[in-house]
Amino acid sequence: MEGRNVNGVSCRGGDMKKGTVFDVWVEKVRRWPGMVTQKIWKVGRDDPRRVIHALKVGFSLTLVSLLYLLEPLFDGIGDNAIWAVMTVVVVLEFTAGATLCKGLNRGLGTLCAGSLVFLLEFVADKSGRTSRAIFIGVAVFLTGSAATYMRFFPHIKKNYDYGIVIFLLTFNLIAVSSFRVHNVLKVAHERFYTIAIGCGVCLLMSLLVFPNWSGLELHNSTVSKLEGLAESIEACVNKYFKDSEIIEDEKSSDDEDPIYRGYKSVLDSKTMDETLALHASWEPRHSLYCYKTPWKQYVRLGAVLRHFGYTLVALHGCLQSEIQAPRSVRDLFKAPCTRVAREISKTFKELADSIRNKRLVAPILVSDPLHEALQDLNNAIKSQPRLFLSSKNHHHNHHASQMLALTAATANAHQKPPNTNSSPVSLATVKTDNSALLEWKRKRAADQYKDSERKVLRPTLSKLDITSLEFSEALPFAAFASLLVEMAARLDMVTEQVEELGRLSRFKEYKADEVEIVVTNGENKTVKKDRSRDFATNMGSNDVE
Repeated sequence: MEGRNVNGVSCRGGDMKKGTVFDVWVEKVRRWPGMVTQKIWKVGRDDPRRVIHALKVGFSLTLVSLLYLLEPLFDGIGDNAIWAVMTVVVVLEFTAGATLCKGLNRGLGTLCAGSLVFLLEFVADKSGRTSRAIFIGVAVFLTGSAATYMRFFPHIKKNYDYGIVIFLLTFNLIAVSSFRVHNVLKVAHERFYTIAIGCGVCLLMSLLVFPNWSGLELHNSTVSKLEGLAESIEACVNKYFKDSEIIEDEKSSDDEDPIYRGYKSVLDSKTMDETLALHASWEPRHSLYCYKTPWKQYVRLGAVLRHFGYTLVALHGCLQSEIQAPRSVRDLFKAPCTRVAREISKTFKELADSIRNKRLVAPILVSDPLHEALQDLNNAIKSQPRLFLSSKNHHHNHHASQMLALTAATANAHQKPPNTNSSPVSLATVKTDNSALLEWKRKRAADQYKDSERKVLRPTLSKLDITSLEFSEALPFAAFASLLVEMAARLDMVTEQVEELGRLSRFKEYKADEVEIVVTNGENKTVKKDRSRDFATNMGSNDVE
């Protein structure tokens, strides 16, 4: 196959293909610097603390490298100065709690290993060379076995696993090398000094220079998860009651879906919450009264939020299901469902605000708005009994039963060989629509023939199954409403955990006059609002009604 280029010169198809691949490769190479620059800028813009941490690590490495670069310092410490550089690389972490955990573990492990080696040398010096080798071998075996077994203890594995690894490494290096190298204790002392210098530099940089506290990170992430759930609930319900055409236009990947972004961080937070809580337990108490913060309660609250998030995932799935409730059915229950979602979202925002400001939960959460919204939804459902009860006549049900029974008989006839003498299936043996459908499914699973007739029957039977249900129109909405009510029921568990967190953390008392941010036409306005007075007014108006 030949073609002509713009100059009229003929070229073969293979040459054109090679030229196209080469052009694509050149275009990727040309765009690569811009993509890398954009990625670097995005990482720093998303969290400026990453830039600060990178500069802190670079400065710390430069500082400890002076032990190796400057002659006076190198003469005093020697080749062991490189251990300070290695310590900074390993110990300096993003948060102060993580640095404290690894730094203190490394220092404690090195100190314990050095002390044990000193005792080992004191005993081995009084024995001969052969006895010394046997003694060192036995000591290495017993120490390695005991230390490794201790790593299986849950508390030790959780808090001191890294320290035990450093202990094993240091003890074996010094103990085994002491059999060949003289003055091994001097080498151990110098190595301990350099590791202490490295750990000291890491701790000073983490605690004094723009510190990133693990406890504050856990605190802010908990607030962010509550706000994310609040936004996802409202967005999910509002999207459900939009027109189907608008929903189709707004469909996008999960990464771009705001509903998905809201609960994704909650479902993926288990490991991060436990790690931050562990590192926060190593941090000093930097509160005004030095109260011990209950970091484990943050982990419990995160677990409750994940259970709540599972229900939200199911609610989000109702938007993407193949069977959707008609627009007329959804319009009947739009107002009460939207109100329930708004009240749940308002409660989550209030819980997030209480944790952010470190104050107790507002009394407005124990009032009746959510209960009233649920009651309105219940009344709206009861006002439409035809949608949820039997609304089709017996003739239609009998016709659907006959159709399913006839289909089951057809499937049974196709399954059996042609030469088999069998009695035909009677329609009277099929008692209900469901039993006929289950029998047909069993027959289809055992069928080994893939003819065209069976391919036509599959969608037909699925359609018959749906249309034979008496509440088929309200079935999708019933699932949606049930999940919405389940979320309201699980809200009490979240509120109890937040109240427990406030009690254990000794949050400040709630004040009636609170500053509230009200969004009006895209503009934020700060107003003073007496919530207790509003609550009393609402209760009074309800009593009058």
